[in-house]
Amino acid sequence: MATLEDIGVSASINILSAFAFLLAFALLRIQPINDRVYFPKWYICGGRASPRRSANFVGKLVNLNFWTYLTFLNWMPQALRMSEAEIIQHAGLDSAVFLRIYTLVLVCFCQIKIFLPVTVLALLILVPVNVSSGTLFFLRKELVVSDIDKLSISNVRPESTRFFFHIGMEYLFTMWICYMLYKEYHNVALMRLHFLASQHRRVEQFTVVVRNVPHVSGHSISDTVDHFFQTNHPNHYIDHQAVYNANKYSKLVRKRERVRNWLDYNKLKFERHPDRRPTTKIGFLGLCGKRVDSIEYYEQQIKEIDKRIALERQRILKDPKSIMPVAFVSFNSRWGAAVCAQTQQSRNPTLWLTNWAPEPRDVYWQNLAIPFVSLSIRKLIVSLTVFALVFFYMIPIAFVQSLANLEGLERVAPFLRPVIELKFIKSFLQGFLPGLALKIFLYILPTVMMILSKIEGYIALSTLERRSPAKYYYFMLVNVFLGSIVTGTAFEQLHSFLHQSPTQIPRTIGVSIPMKATFFITYIMVDGWAGIASEILRLKPLVIFHLKNMFLVKTERDREHAMNPGSVDFPETLPSLQLYFLLGIVYAVVTPILLPFILVFFAFAYFIYRHQIINVYNQQYESGAAFWPHVHSRIIASLLISQLLLMGLLSTKTMAKDTMERTAEPNLNIKAYLADAYLHPIFQSFEEKELVEVRVDKNQTHIPSPSESVVSSPSPPHYAYHYEVQPPPHYVHHYHEAEP
Repeated sequence: MATLEDIGVSASINILSAFAFLLAFALLRIQPINDRVYFPKWYICGGRASPRRSANFVGKLVNLNFWTYLTFLNWMPQALRMSEAEIIQHAGLDSAVFLRIYTLVLVCFCQIKIFLPVTVLALLILVPVNVSSGTLFFLRKELVVSDIDKLSISNVRPESTRFFFHIGMEYLFTMWICYMLYKEYHNVALMRLHFLASQHRRVEQFTVVVRNVPHVSGHSISDTVDHFFQTNHPNHYIDHQAVYNANKYSKLVRKRERVRNWLDYNKLKFERHPDRRPTTKIGFLGLCGKRVDSIEYYEQQIKEIDKRIALERQRILKDPKSIMPVAFVSFNSRWGAAVCAQTQQSRNPTLWLTNWAPEPRDVYWQNLAIPFVSLSIRKLIVSLTVFALVFFYMIPIAFVQSLANLEGLERVAPFLRPVIELKFIKSFLQGFLPGLALKIFLYILPTVMMILSKIEGYIALSTLERRSPAKYYYFMLVNVFLGSIVTGTAFEQLHSFLHQSPTQIPRTIGVSIPMKATFFITYIMVDGWAGIASEILRLKPLVIFHLKNMFLVKTERDREHAMNPGSVDFPETLPSLQLYFLLGIVYAVVTPILLPFILVFFAFAYFIYRHQIINVYNQQYESGAAFWPHVHSRIIASLLISQLLLMGLLSTKTMAKDTMERTAEPNLNIKAYLADAYLHPIFQSFEEKELVEVRVDKNQTHIPSPSESVVSSPSPPHYAYHYEVQPPPHYVHHYHEAEP
C-alpha cells in the first residue's frame, strides 16, 4: 500500500512531467514550423497567416525573435481572455458547455461551485474527526494500513458518535450538489434556448429522416416516399432527398481528387521552373514505362475520370435498385417536421421510422440503410459484447491492483521482498506505476467502444459520441472504480481473509474500502495531471504533421488535410470527467484528502481545454449540448452510489466491537465474566461459603467426557436453576441439609 512518501514520489514525478510538457509546448508553439500544429483553428477560420512566408530560410524554421522567448508563457492569460459568449460564437455551444462542466467544480465568475466548499468543509471538519480517533492503531496487526488511511473514516472507532459528523456532512454535501446541479441545468437550458433562437434557419429544423421505407411492387423507393407523405402530410410536405448506394461513384470521386492533386503539384513545379516541364513515367508506381509530360498526362486522366463519373451518375439515377430504403423528407415549417418526427407513421411499427434529421455535417452515412431487424440484432450482440468486455477485463485490472499493494502481497509472497527492498524503487512502484499501468490498459477502450457503437447502427456522429462515452463510463465504473476496490481489497487483505472466520470478512472489506484512496490518488495524478499536460503538447499530431509534410504534402490542399486538428475527444474526456465526479462525491466523506487532487485536475484541465478549444480544435458538428443531460444524470447516479457505499461502510462498523474489546482488554476472561450472570436470586441469600461452593470455579476449564459430549446443549447445565425442578446430580450435595 502506498504511503505518504510514495504519494510524494508520485506527485513529484507527475508534477515534473507536467512542467516538462508545458515548457516544451511553450517553446514549440512559437516556432514558425509548428504554427499549423498549435493554431489550426485560426487557419481554418482565416484569422491567421503563416509566419513562414515573409521570413528567410532559417526564419521559416526557427523563431529568431528572442523577445518571444522571454514572454513564452503569455499563452496562459490569453487562454482566459475570451468570454463565454465569444467562445460560443468562435467554437460553438458544445465546446462552451463542455468547459462549463469543469467550472462546475471550481469558483467561476465569483460563483462558488460544487467541490470547492465541499473540500474546505471536509478538510476542516472530517479530517480532524478521523485523525483523532486512532482505531487503526489497534488494528495495525490485522490489516495493512498506511498514513493516508489514518485520515479516512476507517480510523473512527466502531459505533462511535463521531459517525454523526460523517452522516451529517454526507447529507449536506448531497443537498449542496443537487442545488448546484439544478442551477447549472437551468443555465445550460437557457444557453441552449438562446443559442437556437439566435441561429438562422437550419436545414435540420425542417427535415426528418425516414428509414425502413417498404418496397411497393411497380414503384421506386422515391415514388413510394413521395406518395406516402403527400397523402399523410399534404399541408406541410415539400420534397424529399433519396439516399443512393454510390460506392463505385465515391471511389471515382476520390480517384479524381488524387489525380487533381498531382496535377496541381506539377503545375507548381512548372511555375517555379518555367524552363523545364515536369515529366513522369506511366508504368507501375511511376517507376517504369514511357515517360510523358506530367501536366498533359494528368489533365487527360481527369477528363477520362469525369466521363466515367458522369456515366456512373446516370446509371445510379436510372437504376431503382440503387435507391436505399431511407430518405430525408423536408417540410415547410418546423411544426410540420416536429409532428412527423415524433409520431408513428404506420400501423406496422417496424416501417416508416421517422426521427429528426441530424445536421448535414453530423450524418454518419454508412448506417443509414440498416434494416430494423438487423438493428435489433446488432444492439443485442453489442450489449452482450460490452457486458463480457466489462466483466472479463477485470483480470488485467486485478493484476494492476496487485502492483499497487506490494506490502500486502509481500506477506503472502515473501519471495518478492528482494525486488522492493530499495526505497526509491518501492516508492516508484507503489506511487506511480499502478496508475500508469491502468492508464495503458484503458488506452484502446474508447476506440473499441466507438467501433461497437457504430456497429449498433446510429446515424449521427453526435449520437455515436454520446453512446460510446456511456459504454466507456460503465466500463470505468465497474472496472476502475468497483473493480479497483474489490480486487484491491482481495489482494491487500488476502492474509486476513485466510486466517479469520467467514463472518469477519465483511468487516475487513468495510474497513478496506477507504484504503483504496491511495490508488485513486496515484491514478488521478497520472491521468489528470501529467495526462492533461500531454494533451496541450500534442506530440502525436506534431510528429504526424511533420512526417506528412515531408513525404505526402504536395499542395496547399494537402497541407490543410495534414493539419486537420479534429474535434474535442468527447468519447474519452466525458467518461473521465464523470469518473472524477464519482470519486470526489464518494470519497468526500470517506477519505477527504483525495479532494484536493481532484480540484487540481479540474482547474488544470479547464485551463488546458480552454486553450485547445480556442486555438486547436474545430468541431465537426454542432449538437446544441445534447450530451449535457447524460452528464447530469450520471452525476446524480454518483450521488446514489455514494449513499449506498456509505451505508454499507457504516453497517460494517457495528461488526467490529468484539475485536475492539479484545484489543483493548487482551486479558479479559469472558467465561468468568458470564459465569454468574443468570444465577437465580434464591441462591444469593446463602452464606458466603455455600455461595462460593455453588459458583463454578472460574479458573478451571471443564473438559467433558465422551459420553457428556454426545448430546450438546445451547447452555451449560449450571444455568438451569429452578427450585421446583430437581437440579442435576452434581449440584445436589451443595444444598441438602444434614440430618440432626
